[in-house]
Amino acid sequence: MSSQSQDPIRDPASEVVRAALARPEAGGRMSIVAPNRWPWPPLITGGAAVVAVVLSWIWTPHSLTSGAFAVGVLLVALALGLDLWAMLEMRRRRANILPHRPATALVSTGPFAWSRNPIYLANALLLLGLGGLLDNAWFLIAAPIAALATDTLAIRREERHLALLFGADWVLYSGRVRRWCGRRRRHGAVHPLA
Repeated sequence: MSSQSQDPIRDPASEVVRAALARPEAGGRMSIVAPNRWPWPPLITGGAAVVAVVLSWIWTPHSLTSGAFAVGVLLVALALGLDLWAMLEMRRRRANILPHRPATALVSTGPFAWSRNPIYLANALLLLGLGGLLDNAWFLIAAPIAALATDTLAIRREERHLALLFGADWVLYSGRVRRWCGRRRRHGAVHPLA
């Protein structure tokens, strides 16, 4: 391996664009115009909630622990707060919030300084919280499945879209902030689509 391929920061725009274009997607072509044809994240989250409720009508698992309601309230409050904070930050930066429309800005402040996807993180927390609030264990199963589906159908495509649009800025940002939650330590180059 050459030293350049080990360090995407050296030539960030070309490495990111090459990586983005090298990954064909199922369900359509990746476009610089828009990352997706459908607004997958809200459809996935809403679908997961509906499935959890329907499954509880068919078969209700044992009740959750006695503290599940309180934890559910906290998680729902955290999710709604995080969601609102992220939306306000996107509005402040004049960034498009619709997941099936083109990005208009790379937001790296507010909750985006700690998660590249705070709205999707909030969606997962919301599903977990609803499980506690409604004493419905199906939500606890639906949350990670919905998060995985969101990652596969939306996040990966959105990240390639952002890489095409913002090149070096995206590389630096994605090298600093993890996809779901947390900041990276800078011990070396990090692959921009990881």
